[in-house]
Amino acid sequence: MVAIGSKALPLRRAKSCDSIAESVMVGEDNNNNYNQSDRRRNMSRKSMKKGKDFDGDKSGKNGNFGGASGENYNSNHQQASVNHTSFLRQQVDPETAKYFTEIANVIEGTDIDMEERSSICGNALEETRGKEVELATDYIISHTLQTLVQGCALDQLCNFLQNCSKDFPRISMDKSGSHVAETALKSLAAHLQENEDQSLIEVTLNEICQAIVVNPVEVMTNCHGSHVLRSLLCLCKGVPLDSSDFHSKKSSAVLAQRLNFKASRSDARGYHGSHLGFPDTFNFLVSEILKVAEKDIEILQVDQYGSLVLQTALKLLVGYEDELLHAIPVILGCKGNLIENNIAKRLLRLMKETAFSHLMEAILEVAPETLYNELITKVFKNSLFEMSSHHCGNFVVQALISHASSEVHVELLFKELGTRFKDLFGMGKSGVVASLLAACHRLHSHEQKCCQALTGAICMETEPPRCIVPRILFIDNYFYSRDKSNWNWPTGARMHTIGTLILQTVFRFPNEFIHAFISSMTSLEEDQLLDTTKDSGGARVIEAFLSSDANAKQKRKLIVKLKGHFGELCVLPSGSFTVEKCFDVSSVALKEVIVSEMLAVQAELSKTRQGPHLLRKLDVDGYARRPDQWKTRQTSRESVYNDFISTFGSKDTKSSKHDASFNENRSKSQQEKLKDMRKEIDTQLTPTTPFLAQKSSKKSGQKRNSDGPEKGNAKISKHTMEGDVSKSKQKSHKKRKHDG
Repeated sequence: MVAIGSKALPLRRAKSCDSIAESVMVGEDNNNNYNQSDRRRNMSRKSMKKGKDFDGDKSGKNGNFGGASGENYNSNHQQASVNHTSFLRQQVDPETAKYFTEIANVIEGTDIDMEERSSICGNALEETRGKEVELATDYIISHTLQTLVQGCALDQLCNFLQNCSKDFPRISMDKSGSHVAETALKSLAAHLQENEDQSLIEVTLNEICQAIVVNPVEVMTNCHGSHVLRSLLCLCKGVPLDSSDFHSKKSSAVLAQRLNFKASRSDARGYHGSHLGFPDTFNFLVSEILKVAEKDIEILQVDQYGSLVLQTALKLLVGYEDELLHAIPVILGCKGNLIENNIAKRLLRLMKETAFSHLMEAILEVAPETLYNELITKVFKNSLFEMSSHHCGNFVVQALISHASSEVHVELLFKELGTRFKDLFGMGKSGVVASLLAACHRLHSHEQKCCQALTGAICMETEPPRCIVPRILFIDNYFYSRDKSNWNWPTGARMHTIGTLILQTVFRFPNEFIHAFISSMTSLEEDQLLDTTKDSGGARVIEAFLSSDANAKQKRKLIVKLKGHFGELCVLPSGSFTVEKCFDVSSVALKEVIVSEMLAVQAELSKTRQGPHLLRKLDVDGYARRPDQWKTRQTSRESVYNDFISTFGSKDTKSSKHDASFNENRSKSQQEKLKDMRKEIDTQLTPTTPFLAQKSSKKSGQKRNSDGPEKGNAKISKHTMEGDVSKSKQKSHKKRKHDG
């Protein structure tokens, strides 16, 4: 034993049971906990309960659709389960236990400098030689080892990992040892960030990978080993180990990507992390895992933890088409690169299993176009509605729809699902409808047909269109009611998440396709509109409507109904965004009404998170001091906006074919420049709001972006523009000079 000097303290107390609970399994996978009964409908794939916002399966108590052999398949899987190597945990001898307890007491002290701490950690790791498994799997000492691998130098860390590399799989599959392995990998990543000896790290990772590929299936199907292996894959690839894309991904983030509210990572050419990683080591590990696991692929497909490793590997291969074209057929269980008929039928059965449904979603996310085409035509064609009706399969269909890339795909999808919207709503599978709407909008295909199918599913031809929006906002409440003919707005009930997202998508469609939805929106009664604004999802629907192609008269018809409530709404977290959007599209007279009502709650509003930004943007102080000058500035701003409208065309006139094509063909960069120019005009015509103050308010103010063209976190920046833009800017200066 090495001496640690006089700094050794009495034996450290064992950690409490609370600490044990907190440290269990670093990588719990939130995206796979679909068994929780409190998950929202269309965001859960097991909840079988009837009720609000639950994705219940009506086909049977056991969750098998149409007599599918899911139960038999599970029993076969249990019989073919992997034989894990069992071992007896060896007890640490008392002398070694005492030594590491003293080490723990020393390094927990606050009077040790970094250099001395590193030396102590390195010396202590040397004492683990030959005892790595016993020490790493001991609950108390494993905590000390985590501290040691974090505090030692790189060469000492690599020596420790190389010494235990042959036992690394065994350590990784232990409840306590997995934490040591995970911490060691994170420590390697930290040293890599500091540009330390990459060759030494690569040698260490190679030795670990060599040990794992001896029996990768055993590690993959272990709940602790699975997470360590996923971290190892990320480290070899050069991806941050805490990246949410590869460990846990919230269902809300997945839904945002599928409905075009958030860019998908798979659209990029691969994931580029904070460093280049070790491509040779990564490719070796993935290829060996696939090679060895090929014979056990039927087990891995339905194993929760094995599926997670395969999902991570696939996502890390994004951008490498050849590798994906090799890996995906192996994971699907194909003998070659073609999907045969018997394999297609088997895949349809497997997609009703929770683990494989997640795996299939990942496959569809990363599949090259040629393979996606084969999957949609050979596997999913003529089975889309059946899969959409299943509590697991409907998530796979959503993934399939969200990654469609051509009008041919949309044609196939709409042919089988477009006439079944009402059935899907009745079964609680509104996520499938939402995904199809988003795909039609993204690819500009079947937009009108999709809107017609949606209105046809919600109301009959003899019913007035005013019923459309209320029924979609409370879509489950309506479809689960026994007497639909007498259904009324459920006051006080929370609005359906997917229903509000469907309406947000609809209001992004061209004006000529959504007349019924616009009419229904403007027909909402005052109390209904107020309920909608106070609901977080409903508020976004109103913002989407105010950002839509509806004309100014229709928008202001809705805004007028909120008179007398702007002060009440602006102090609410979600309502403040709605008030801001109302102000943006209002006439000068309506703007004055909004600001005057806000003036009454100015003190309360200034204490809210979003209040300071709103007060500055709407220049409430300026209105309080000099109302006439405030109105003059608003009128001047409207005049400048009209100059832009005359030059570039108004959103209100985009319903015409000429303006629609004009806006579609306009480059994205030019649209962003116009948006920034409009914001710059707002800033320049509000003298009480200095540029720096406005900039700082954006930083500390709103975090939530609205779905409209002006976002809460948008930065104000100056752009020089040629031609008509510069002419319009000159006009604005002349106007200000005249008004001044």
